[in-house]
Amino acid sequence: MSLRLALLPLCLLAALPAVAQDREAARGLDVRDLVKLDRVSSPLLTADGRQLVFAQRTLDFDSGKATTALYARNLLTRDMAPPKRITPDGWSVNSPALSADGQTVYFLSSKNGSAQVFSMPLAGGTPRQLTDVAVDIGTFQISPDGTRVVFSADTFGDCAADLACTKRKLGEQKDAKASGVVYDQLFVRHWDTWKDGTMSRLFVADLPAARARAVTTVRALGHALEGDIPSKPFGGAEDYTWAPDGRSVVASVKVAGREAPWSTNFDLYRIDAVGEAAPVNLTSGNPAWDTGPVFSEDGATLFYRAMQRPGFEADRYALMAMDVASGEAREIAPQWDRSPSSVIPSADGRTLYVAAQDTGEYPLFRVDVASGEVTKLIADGSISSFAIAGDTVALSRNSIQSGDTLYTGSLQSLGADAQLRQITPTAAERLPDVAFGDFEQFSFKGAGNETVYGYVVKPWNYQEGQTYPVAFLIHGGPQGSFGNGWSYRWNPQTYAGQGYAVVMIDFHGSTGYGQAFTDAISGDWGGKPLEDLQKGWAAAQEKYAFLDGDKACALGASYGGYMINWIAGNWFDRRGNAPFKCLVNHDGVFDTRSMGYVTEELWFTEWENKGTPFDQPKNYERWNPVNHVANWKVPMLVVQGEKDYRVPVDQGLSTFTALQRKGIESKLLYFPDENHWVLQPHNSVLWHDTVNAWLKQHIGE
Repeated sequence: MSLRLALLPLCLLAALPAVAQDREAARGLDVRDLVKLDRVSSPLLTADGRQLVFAQRTLDFDSGKATTALYARNLLTRDMAPPKRITPDGWSVNSPALSADGQTVYFLSSKNGSAQVFSMPLAGGTPRQLTDVAVDIGTFQISPDGTRVVFSADTFGDCAADLACTKRKLGEQKDAKASGVVYDQLFVRHWDTWKDGTMSRLFVADLPAARARAVTTVRALGHALEGDIPSKPFGGAEDYTWAPDGRSVVASVKVAGREAPWSTNFDLYRIDAVGEAAPVNLTSGNPAWDTGPVFSEDGATLFYRAMQRPGFEADRYALMAMDVASGEAREIAPQWDRSPSSVIPSADGRTLYVAAQDTGEYPLFRVDVASGEVTKLIADGSISSFAIAGDTVALSRNSIQSGDTLYTGSLQSLGADAQLRQITPTAAERLPDVAFGDFEQFSFKGAGNETVYGYVVKPWNYQEGQTYPVAFLIHGGPQGSFGNGWSYRWNPQTYAGQGYAVVMIDFHGSTGYGQAFTDAISGDWGGKPLEDLQKGWAAAQEKYAFLDGDKACALGASYGGYMINWIAGNWFDRRGNAPFKCLVNHDGVFDTRSMGYVTEELWFTEWENKGTPFDQPKNYERWNPVNHVANWKVPMLVVQGEKDYRVPVDQGLSTFTALQRKGIESKLLYFPDENHWVLQPHNSVLWHDTVNAWLKQHIGE
């Protein structure tokens, strides 16, 4: 999609959730709009704060192929010129990084056949290939002095730094006459990939001099560490960092051997980047998750995030500061009951800027390192990424009404009256003929008489005095949230765009409301969360007269799909009537006992059920939907991806089999090439069209 980018001089911070909607717009949001939208990400600032660089993804809808280009904007000018594309046509790039002097941009591209590191002048020009190694590079970090690169690649352990050896062995696997694979320990598969014997490892190479050929010789870093760096499946370059002196790299890695599927013990290791010294575990005293290492500018302090409870992936991340000389670490803000996801220190190391989930949103905070005082700087939506240079901040922010939009501003001016300069268009500006549904957060007394929050979204064509059928969305995780943010998979605006109202409840177990609230779901999957959903649905109907409670459908994925199965057998009124006319279950758990044996990340099921299925069988049966199938009677659409190894295909097939065997109206939408998420554009369109047709069949237009 090619759109002219309009630059707005100033955008008031508080304006985003109350974007004025043109009620004369022709239509609401359709899934085809959603998948075609350009997506911006990865904001970077030059050290002087004068230039902004970011990535923009564009989709060719007919082919289903996306390309990503880099754009730059001179922040000193106040003209209306849009950001300028700096990477050439025909190139698709990712993972941008800037040199210390701001003159060079680095990135990964497969332009020449495999993913390699390239560079080009920020002012524009022809990209130059810096690496030419035998395998794809996954992530990279340029050294502080700009002379070396550390990168990750999937390799075989016995190949060491001989990357051609890995390429050769992978070719032999592919060409083998027999297809069988022998495993002697877990993981055998993870997320959506069967293990092939490789592991993501770190390597370092000297960058080539001017006009020299791309480097082919590398040296392995920390090869003795038997753990993926970055972690899989979602780790990135933020899992490791150069020390400011360039002599070492600190990386988060789980070295657990056969216990990897039930361990969350990631540690920070200092890995020698210039000699042969053995890796040193810096956080051996913490048996839980340590991650996100970042140094202060002077190298005296290592900041990172740490959990406390082994085996729990949704524990609170504490902000930590380690004195590099002594190795002593302390928590910076122990009284702050939030879990930051990203950390950037100020130049003097006295302040940390962090993003963390908070009461349905994802604001930017400032944390004083000495006192632990926390100040909220930017709210009204969800901060997905940010960069800081001096007094300048660049950030990408989204909401229920828009995908990521880039803004810049002054750190000194942030707060209640902050003004941000908008750099890229909102969804409404990209789609001027589309009206978005207005939304509002509400609260009620849920389980245990505790305050629980939810969101309601009006249909795009809302008119006072009318009632509308409802899509009741249930989030996954279960430690997750359907808050004030944008999604390309479960987006309430796609339902509002069909004329439905939307209700979403952040039940006990949701994130962003304090760790005790998040903890409350473990061991209680069908208890407090169901009570919250029931009370939230009642509270929403009482508060919002436009909700037609007699025409509602409940939809959920993952844990949300589990809850759909649980609702099917456990939510009825005194007369035995079900609250919903139809149900949609996407990759949901059907049998918690079976799930404990067939999923890959065993730490999840074992924490949630306080042990293994053979040690604690009663815990797995207490909230097991399979035990209540006899009560099922509501029509259900089941969606399942073949490559979903988190909630594998047997769970979806079992759900559909139970429905069919009981004679309940049901359909199965099966994707042979999708994982836990539906990612391919045309599959996404089919998903939404199928779901919308199911809703229209049962609750009307």
